[in-house]
Formats: sequence, structure tokens, C-alpha cells
Amino acid sequence: MRLDRKTLFQYMEWMDRLKEMEVFVAVAETGGFAKAAQRLRISPPAVTRLVNGLEERLGVRLLTRTTRRVALSDAGSEFLERCQRLLAELGEAERIAGGASLEPSGRLAVTASVSLGRMHVAPLIASFVRAHPRVSASLLLLDRVVNLIEEGMDVAVRVGHLSDSSLVARQIAHVRRVFVASPDYIARNGAPKTPLDLKQHDLIAFTGLLPNSEWRYAQDSRAKGVTLAARFEINDAQAAINSAIAGDGVTIALSYMVDEELGAGRLVPVLADFWPDPAPVSLVYPAGRAPPAKLRAFIDFAAPKFKARLAGVVAAP
Repeated sequence: MRLDRKTLFQYMEWMDRLKEMEVFVAVAETGGFAKAAQRLRISPPAVTRLVNGLEERLGVRLLTRTTRRVALSDAGSEFLERCQRLLAELGEAERIAGGASLEPSGRLAVTASVSLGRMHVAPLIASFVRAHPRVSASLLLLDRVVNLIEEGMDVAVRVGHLSDSSLVARQIAHVRRVFVASPDYIARNGAPKTPLDLKQHDLIAFTGLLPNSEWRYAQDSRAKGVTLAARFEINDAQAAINSAIAGDGVTIALSYMVDEELGAGRLVPVLADFWPDPAPVSLVYPAGRAPPAKLRAFIDFAAPKFKARLAGVVAAP
């Protein structure tokens, strides 16, 4: 079918607008013009020209630029969500038309905390990639909250209650904070009967869980805390657990971190009646866009397996 000049002009105009949106989204998600150019495989001047043209056409500033970073304006944040949703729906429509919607493909970027990632997320992603040959994956392990859009992540595995309304969360499991020590340490020093008794004990603090030295616990169905001075502070969870196994003192960890050690008797529960209530583990991804097939497939694949892997001592005491 041959298009008349008017229809052809309208088609080209819409293609230009979609390209501007794609470039704007890439700049917003990567946090820079150069990174967006690298992602899209076009020149940085072309990225600048397209974003400037978009802002000029809309008559509004979408991005604020400094010498060090690019940030979204209020209008830019709202426009970003709509662009992401539109582009995702367009891509999904094309995949459906091409018959590829049932087969996940592309690169999946996942982030998680270091310990959870090493122990559970990495093996699970390896299994997922084996099950889906057209999917590749990257895993970013950091003990901090990652901005998914700014750092180009598709999904995060997070522990705890979420307050960020810009994220969609699917709870997949629960874990809890647990107090543990080695049998040898308990034999030498006795077991604390209450959280306040910890003041008389040698404490090992994993700073990722105890950033302000407050040890959280539950009593009479209420969440409480006590500030304690640890004799040994470590910024790595496994190192803190190893120190506890060696008999150096009492530590606090998430249940999945010490499930194997508790089962093997290398560690024993301490103050089990005061353990805080379980906290959710969730898969979270940015709102405002339909998740692509690769992400939907990963969520459906991961949810039941995480629940099984993290069961452990979460139901205790």
C-alpha cells in the first residue's frame, strides 16, 4: 500500500517523537547524555539535539543539567513515567505481532544486597538464564538502596517494608533478624535472658544491619530497641557470622544468613523470644510501565524458589 504525502509526513513526525522519547528515557535512566548515547549507539551530540528538540517542542524543561549530573525536573518525572509506559507497550505490541511475546529475551539487570545476592540471588539467576537461552543477565550486589532508574536496573530484591511509592513490589518471602552465638561462647559466658543482658556480653555488629548501634527486638508484641556498644564492628555480614562461629561473641543476622550454621549446630539461637517479627522480601521494579516479558518471566520463576530457599528459621521461635 502506498502512502500519500500527508500520511507519510504524519508517520515521520510520529517516528521523530518516539525517537525523542526513547532518547529522553535513556538519559533519565542512565543519568547522563554520554551513557544514553552509549546505550542507544548514537553520538552524544545527537542525544543533546533530540532532548533539546523535545523540550523546545513541549515548552518545558524536562532535565536539569550540571557539570556533574543530570536530574529530572518535576515535569520531567511525570513525563518519564508516561514515556516509559508508552514505549514498553509499543515494544510489547511489536513482540506480540512478531510472535515473540511468549519467549523472554534481552538483558535482565538485577540488584540485591551482598549477602542475599551471593547466597540466593546469583544461583537463582544462573538457573533462570539456563532456562531462557535468549536472556542474559547482570547482577549488582551492594549493601545500599539502588535507584533503579538512575542505575539502569530492571528489578531489585529487597528486604524490609518499602516506602517508595514509585516502585511496584511483589512479596516473595519473609526473613527475620535473629540473635546467635556459638555453643562455646554460651558455655563460657552463659546465655542472656533479656536484651538488656547483652550489655554484659561481647557483641559483634554487622554495620549493614546496625548503622546506629541500635539492636532491635520485640517484647509484648511491640517493637523496641536498645543501643549497645559492640566490641567488634564489621561491614561484612559473613565476616561477622564467622567471628560469632569462632566464639567471639553474640551477633545479629538475617535468618537466611545463618540457617545452615544453626542447622549444623555451629551457632545457637539467643533471645529467641525477643526476635523481631518477620520482614518481607520483595521483588521491586519501577512503576508506570508494563513489565517486559523477561521481567515477568523472572518474577514468576523466582517467587516460589525464593520462598523455598528462605524458609529456614523464619518461622521460629
